[in-house]
Amino acid sequence: MTCTLILTRHAKSAWNTNAPSDHARPLNARGRRSAEALGTWLQEQSRLPDQVLSSSALRTRETFELMQISAPAIFTERLYHATPQIILEVLQEAQSETLLLLGHNPGLMEFAHQIVKHPPSHSRFEDYPTGATLLVEFDISNWRDLQPASGKVLDFVVPRELLGE
Repeated sequence: MTCTLILTRHAKSAWNTNAPSDHARPLNARGRRSAEALGTWLQEQSRLPDQVLSSSALRTRETFELMQISAPAIFTERLYHATPQIILEVLQEAQSETLLLLGHNPGLMEFAHQIVKHPPSHSRFEDYPTGATLLVEFDISNWRDLQPASGKVLDFVVPRELLGE
């Protein structure tokens, strides 16, 4: 049996807002288009999650909403600017076979680098830009058995490729 992780950094957020905090920053127009494109791409790849684990920040919530994925979601403060160790701990508590995890850099990027056996040959994997999405499979039957450097990359995409930008 395998477990599959869809590891997505939130889409592009707005900086010129009156948001009262970083946690409350919304997506910008490009970010909204990117989130929709990511959702469409996942549907086309037949890679939809059974469950979503997400930072509680507004930009991750909006990314999930615009992806139009009908899976139960848990929004948690633990994933807001989480370290790779916290991300690993959150995943090890999960129960579903296919998970979408939505989070933030730099922790998400560092986690992506640590969890794969061999990185994808994509120029943007190194910096994991907004909306970057990694599909990775693990030869485990339960997330509590997840170990670093054990993931097999299935795909990696950035929204600009999907939008033709």
